[in-house]
Amino acid sequence: MTMPPPTMVMTNGIPMAVHRAGTGPAVVLLHGFPELAYSWRHQIDALSQAGWTAIAPDQRGHGATGCHGDPSAYRMENLARDIVGLLDGLHVERAIVVGHDFGGALAWTLARLHPDRVAGVVSLNTPYTGRAARDLISTILQYRGPENYMVRFQEPGVGEEVLGRDIEGMFRSLLRRPRRTLEAFRRECPQLQVLPVSLLTGEPEVMGEPFMTPEEARIYADAFRKTGFTGALNWYRNLRRSWEDMAGQPERVDVPALMISAADDYFLPPETTSGMEQFIPDLERALIADCGHWAQNEQPEATNRLLLDWLERRMRPLF
Repeated sequence: MTMPPPTMVMTNGIPMAVHRAGTGPAVVLLHGFPELAYSWRHQIDALSQAGWTAIAPDQRGHGATGCHGDPSAYRMENLARDIVGLLDGLHVERAIVVGHDFGGALAWTLARLHPDRVAGVVSLNTPYTGRAARDLISTILQYRGPENYMVRFQEPGVGEEVLGRDIEGMFRSLLRRPRRTLEAFRRECPQLQVLPVSLLTGEPEVMGEPFMTPEEARIYADAFRKTGFTGALNWYRNLRRSWEDMAGQPERVDVPALMISAADDYFLPPETTSGMEQFIPDLERALIADCGHWAQNEQPEATNRLLLDWLERRMRPLF
């Protein structure tokens, strides 16, 4: 599937590579880690054909946008300014934001900090929990331990070395469907419940069939070979700063929202979305069966069906 060519848009002091297609209300697609705007190729095509403008940036630290600023520039508050500046650069007053993985966390942040620019939110896999009593890294360290991949990534150089050993092989191994259901993973792989780095480098016990061709996986490998992983890993290394930044900020999300979970996501299982209604009064939920962490690529037709249905029902009347 061919991506529309990128254009460079100045935003928040950096040039951002943006893929755009279609006409109609804007839908901004925010990728996660370790991904690219290319992760949304199936959705860009579907959205543009359905009368929406799909806008998919390579976010700060990724792809053709590249790395910019010191590590603190990758805190959520500043990443949100990247997207607001992108909307300004494209002369978009309000948009629907759709995020996956870390992009989902950014989508929720945008709705909280910039509600005047966000008409609605869709998150794939990533729940919204409000601001917890302590930062995520401290919580994960307590419950998952020091071998958890997010904890390991806090140390500069560790993630870069592990992920950079064999970049193409890592993406070929990582971008796969789960071998087991979530229930079976918990029952049969107790040693992996800490979510170690090996889950990101092709843990053979849990990785199943690929959902990408070797040529598609090579697009990711070529991009990260150019940029390295430090910029993308800085998103993890700012989790504590991002938590500190949100002290005193509103916790409610007062726009319509859709939470799409995947039944067999080992990283963000469906039960992590429990209680979201207390923060998001206008929340709909959906669950994609037989699907792991990479929902929009593993099950593009199911993802598109859920996304387009919600957009037509809830967002189209607002524009």
